[in-house]
Amino acid sequence: MRALVRTVDGVFEVDLDEEEVLGLVDDEVKPAEVELSLPLVVSAAATGSIVVAVVDRRPPLVVSSDAGRTWREAGGGLPPGRAVAIGEDDPDIVLYAARNRLYLSTDGGRFWRALVIELPEIEALSLAP
Repeated sequence: MRALVRTVDGVFEVDLDEEEVLGLVDDEVKPAEVELSLPLVVSAAATGSIVVAVVDRRPPLVVSSDAGRTWREAGGGLPPGRAVAIGEDDPDIVLYAARNRLYLSTDGGRFWRALVIELPEIEALSLAP
């Protein structure tokens, strides 16, 4: 599984399975715009009826499995966030970006693991197809 991470120094391709930076790429990273009526939204991603939003508070995530009708808090141990991406084919795959670190969840945002990769200041990200 791979991700594209836009940082202040350019776009890096990251192998999430091997937890390594593959290098700078010439791709654009423009996450889809997700319209939400939540306060303090920093970033959001949606796949089908799953919506994940990074919010400027603790915990830093809210997750909806019914297209935004109801929400649950997530990511209680995560630092403040910058961006989020959801797997198109598997909405249980959620990638979360803090200032310069990536966190991966394979269960829809319930449990997280920090990747060993450190990057320059992260601005946006997307999961590569």
